[in-house]
Amino acid sequence: MKTHLSNTRIWFYCTLAFLPVFALLTPLQAQDILRRGNDPIPAQVDNMYLQGIRYLAKSQSSDGSWATGNGQDPGVVGLCLLAILAYGEDPNHGPYAENIRLCAEYIMTNQNKENGYIGHSMYNHGFATLALAELYGMANIDGVEESLKHAVDLILTAQKTNPRGGWRYKPDSKDADSTVTGCQLVALYGARNAGIPVPDSAFEKGLKYLSTCRSISGTYGYTSHGGAKTTLTAIGSLCYSLAKQKDKRHYQRSLSHLKENIQTLDSHYPNYFRYYMSQALFHADEASWEEWNRRNARILAASQDTTGSWNSNRGAAYATATNLLSLALNYRFLPIYEK
Repeated sequence: MKTHLSNTRIWFYCTLAFLPVFALLTPLQAQDILRRGNDPIPAQVDNMYLQGIRYLAKSQSSDGSWATGNGQDPGVVGLCLLAILAYGEDPNHGPYAENIRLCAEYIMTNQNKENGYIGHSMYNHGFATLALAELYGMANIDGVEESLKHAVDLILTAQKTNPRGGWRYKPDSKDADSTVTGCQLVALYGARNAGIPVPDSAFEKGLKYLSTCRSISGTYGYTSHGGAKTTLTAIGSLCYSLAKQKDKRHYQRSLSHLKENIQTLDSHYPNYFRYYMSQALFHADEASWEEWNRRNARILAASQDTTGSWNSNRGAAYATATNLLSLALNYRFLPIYEK
């Protein structure tokens, strides 16, 4: 049972009374509002989510990071920020406004003022950039626009100097892989959605690189089409969904693989897998996502700690944020979740 509603969430529920007015909006604008009225959020999911963000709020350090595991990585802080925003929390008002601002300030503090690089790896940079993009699209907070533009420039510069057209661990890397490339592409889509200019060529080059990691069966490998993994296939599928290229034959083959493995779990990176699998299926096939969502909710309900957290070898903040984000498609407040 919720004990609060942020201004954003109150606004949403109030709009349900005015659906005829919103029906005049474009399909993209009206989609989530119309879908929501006929799709109540499962109580189990809502309870888990609220317990999870309460944990994140209570365990956050005064500098905006989390003390354990990888909780001081800007990318993890970005994922925590996304998890809070995904619940419809208002960055300017409400019980988590201060947590949101602390996250944003931590990310911006850890950005190189000269080249825009955030953290110590492109993973950190990509997730932190996506968080800034989603925040910028939802609220006006001092410094976020400039920081986001600087971060996007770094991603674009890194791609221009990469002979493969993708990205790897460092901005000056000359090789690439599907996970880091997918991370940067999603961040760029988030930035473009928020109104930051991103050239079409950046997406085209990134997708072209991803195609070199795709097998004839539609599955994706790490640095080539060999050694395919379901997690990597989910990343590739998500990027093509965001590119509005779901009509491609290879996309349907990727989707077939995801459907066939809907009850499997990546034992090495389970939280990372959930984060991407939920998004890939949501954008690809509603019935498959609903089947996945029910199963995912059951598994997470059984493994959530009494503190509201989940844990992993990368720490509770990382595990809690990624698991919450795997449930966040039930809410669809983040702009990046728009179909």
